[in-house]
Amino acid sequence: MGSGDTAIALLRELIAAQPDGEAAVQGVIARRLEAAGCAVAAHDYDPAAVTVKGEFALDTARATERRRAIVGTLPGDPTLPSLLIFAHPDAEPIDGTSAWHHDPFVGIVEGGRLHGWGVADDLAGCAAAVLALEKASVADVPLGRVVFASTPSKRYARGVAALLHDGLSADAALYLHPAESGLGMREIKAVASGHLEFRITVTGRAPGTTEPGHTAFAHLGVNPIDKALVLRSALMRLGERRASRIRHPLIEAVVGRATNINVSRIEAGEMRRLSRMAETCTLGCAISFPPGETLDEVKTEITASIEAASAADAWLSEHPPVITFVAGVTGGEVEASHPLYRTAAAAVARVTGADPNVNPMHTSSDIRNPIVEADIPCVGLGCLGGDLSQNDRHDEWIDVADFRRMVDVTADIVTNWCGGVVPPQS
Repeated sequence: MGSGDTAIALLRELIAAQPDGEAAVQGVIARRLEAAGCAVAAHDYDPAAVTVKGEFALDTARATERRRAIVGTLPGDPTLPSLLIFAHPDAEPIDGTSAWHHDPFVGIVEGGRLHGWGVADDLAGCAAAVLALEKASVADVPLGRVVFASTPSKRYARGVAALLHDGLSADAALYLHPAESGLGMREIKAVASGHLEFRITVTGRAPGTTEPGHTAFAHLGVNPIDKALVLRSALMRLGERRASRIRHPLIEAVVGRATNINVSRIEAGEMRRLSRMAETCTLGCAISFPPGETLDEVKTEITASIEAASAADAWLSEHPPVITFVAGVTGGEVEASHPLYRTAAAAVARVTGADPNVNPMHTSSDIRNPIVEADIPCVGLGCLGGDLSQNDRHDEWIDVADFRRMVDVTADIVTNWCGGVVPPQS
């Protein structure tokens, strides 16, 4: 069996394990790492007990059950650079498979794409890491220590953060995850914006009537939707001020601004009672912000904007809105001049024949975790993929040829970074 067939066989084994749950997937990974000569350990942890520096999440937004990370370590020369590779084995809960045109748990290849549940999120990353360590284990060159951590990530599971805060360290880190940008292995994730989600709840006052319908009396009440729109306008003005003040050239080159505010939801009353004024109105909001800003700074600015708008409104000044910060992460970045980026870019160029681009639009990317939590530089890369189940799509896929390039690039990074071979700065 050729190396390409071996790669596809591992992907299919991981996909086939999905119906049996995350533990079964981790079992496949652990067995392959052990067979490659890695020292394998299981790390059980409680996501709520992980003392993270750069993120937070309410209980309603994050995983609350205990989780397990699998760590495979290939020992190496302590005088040479070490590398932490990580990817996440947890997929979306299995649902809606009747809409699939391919069996979700077989790994069918059609038109150059391999389809399977979780294959692009993130079984391909796990498989590429295992295959790269298998190559490193038989490499006839001195290498520093290489670690692969298969770490739960979804719903703020904090797998890699748990390991970092428990003492796992390395000179650099590499995050493996397929890309939906359409560029696949032609890009490197080296910039991840921060992201903060929050809700604003406004209270109104129904008109003073015993009539079941409020329409004729609406002018005698205070509609919370009207007051919520006052606050939405304040947020939009804040967004424009921030966009002119907060700069990041790479992000601006793609979308024209480095930070943005999105009021994405509005909730009030019941659709079946259209004549009655709602008691409250809630806005669902999110803000993206570039590396360099902190969550506390962004929270403070949002709070000040809402408080100022409320103070200028007769009703809101007496009935202040409630701001609930739901979840947030801090951004991170690795400069193109950094030795890790140069090593990754050279590997991509050797394998693909073209210099990679930096995609700065991976907001909340897990590359932030080693950077923010442990001051370890980290970049990410991944093959072409799409139709992710987490986006309510079906027939999730990866591009087979690009996945093989992903494996080769990962192995090249391991060999050169851990071998102490860093390209000169151009």
